[in-house]
Amino acid sequence: MIKVAKFGGSSVANAEQFRKVKAIVEADKSRKFIVTSACGKESHEDHKVTDLLYLCREHIRYGVSYEDMLGAVESKYRRIKEELGLKLDLESEFAEIRSHLDRNVSTDYLVSRGEYLTARCLAEYLDADFADAQDFIAFNFDGSFDFERIEELFSAYLNTDKKLVIPGFYGFLPNGKLKIMSRGGSDISGAVIANITNADVYENWTDVSGFMVTDPRIVKDPLPIAYLNYNELREMSYMGANVLHDDAIFPVRMKSIPINIRNTNDPENPGTMIMNDCSEYDKVNPPHAITGITGRRDYSVLTVIKSHSSAEVGFLKKILTVLEEYKISIESAPITVDTFSVLVQTKDFEGVVYDVIERIKKDVRPDEIYVEDNISLIAVVGRAMRAVPGMAGSFLAELGRNKINIKIINQGSDELSIMVGVDNKDFEKAIQCIYNKFIIEEENMKKGS
Repeated sequence: MIKVAKFGGSSVANAEQFRKVKAIVEADKSRKFIVTSACGKESHEDHKVTDLLYLCREHIRYGVSYEDMLGAVESKYRRIKEELGLKLDLESEFAEIRSHLDRNVSTDYLVSRGEYLTARCLAEYLDADFADAQDFIAFNFDGSFDFERIEELFSAYLNTDKKLVIPGFYGFLPNGKLKIMSRGGSDISGAVIANITNADVYENWTDVSGFMVTDPRIVKDPLPIAYLNYNELREMSYMGANVLHDDAIFPVRMKSIPINIRNTNDPENPGTMIMNDCSEYDKVNPPHAITGITGRRDYSVLTVIKSHSSAEVGFLKKILTVLEEYKISIESAPITVDTFSVLVQTKDFEGVVYDVIERIKKDVRPDEIYVEDNISLIAVVGRAMRAVPGMAGSFLAELGRNKINIKIINQGSDELSIMVGVDNKDFEKAIQCIYNKFIIEEENMKKGS
């Protein structure tokens, strides 16, 4: 068996966390490929290394001293080296980094040094080989992965009996330039390694024991989710369940490799297993109708009303073209006979809302157009919902019973999720009442039977 184990920033925040990682890696010989993020926060007052490096780059850009930020990064790695008794020549490593620090320094290069240094420290501590992601994680110019090239280059690292430590978050473009991913990209790096090694499991170690049914900041002690399928993961991650980068699913999904979310601080907890097909597990432990409840605040709804617009060729296209020109991404687009609404994140709309309205008035001549702010999206996700007759009706009725006004309703034909828009002020209340109705009541029924 082959396992790829990716450790997040909280798992490598300091020497104590490094020791936990070592215990986890040594507890299972199949954990051969280790991917690491940069050091995260040791406490609420601390800073993530990646954040410090981004700040360092901005100070360089504006000609302001960056010594405090870079000094904090250096101190963190020196403490780890000293407490773990490492021999890594950090002075040379930081001298190399400093040699690049002028106004033209690449943001990608500087910010990636957190993962690079963490991986160098971890490789020595685990007595493992080190493989620099810049040597084999190949991107195409459009930002997609060149899996054929990655597999070709990575083959050079496979002929070793030692474990292999790889920094996440970055790779290289066809012209050889270093390229970083979006924040949380080390999750994607781990998924790519799992893909090219044909791993049996991709373990993602973090500071929570997998996914919960909903946000524990809203619902006290929500139930854990033992199993998810890939589609549920995508829906939940996109709507705010930020345990795993939502793009990490694609490399493992190509080869049906399960993802296991685990907790570095509670390694005995089995966490959440995410796979292509949960049907075998479901036969033994039937899932709730709702697997997860997620949501996000602060959306705006732009509504355009025009009589007979459904018969007007190109009506929708004109509105969508305006939004595209202003680079506004659409979350949902409910439509009726004479009414078309688009749901967008308020932050994307701020500063251009009046320009957008004027353009739409000019292009489609609506009878009425208006914007409503302070909207929250709430999504209930569940692979078992399609087997429950009247599920959508029960869901909407429960919100109505709790006097929660629904602004928007959207359900896909696959019946995997139902999304509603409510006032921001009702966000937490809505999540709590959904949890009480569809999770707590169902659990109580099971116990009663």
